[in-house]
Amino acid sequence: MPTVVTPATLEDLPALCGLLHALFTQEAEFQPDAEAQRRGLSRIISDPVLGMVVVVRRHGEVLGMATLLFTVSTALGERVGLLEDVIVRPELRGQGLGSLLLHGVREQARWHGCRRLTLLTDAHNDAARRFYEREGFTASGMVPYRLSLPAELPPGR
Repeated sequence: MPTVVTPATLEDLPALCGLLHALFTQEAEFQPDAEAQRRGLSRIISDPVLGMVVVVRRHGEVLGMATLLFTVSTALGERVGLLEDVIVRPELRGQGLGSLLLHGVREQARWHGCRRLTLLTDAHNDAARRFYEREGFTASGMVPYRLSLPAELPPGR
């Protein structure tokens, strides 16, 4: 059976959460939280307006994933994609699965009318940076900033 890239389904949630645990264990800014990851993935998979989770699988088994979120760029006046959560199972890296996954993500993004993909990676993850550059991504002069907001709604809402 060939290796294929397809949209994820809710049945893939256990495998996806396992991949996110591996990813968030290696990233500097995030911590694994199985319930939060399951909740977020479920929302994306269940609402195609938000985006999609794309997986690479062989014999039905999920080997890697990427999250593609949709938004609109006012600079382009078009839909663009935010690429997050790109990961291949650590023991399977170096076999071309990441390239296959990104090819599938690019195809999905184009099919959904995206004109640009943007992603973030850890500044000190040289291997990931080299991988994305080999895949055609270029470093941006933009610097990301984050502001965490409280979960509760303001009074009167």
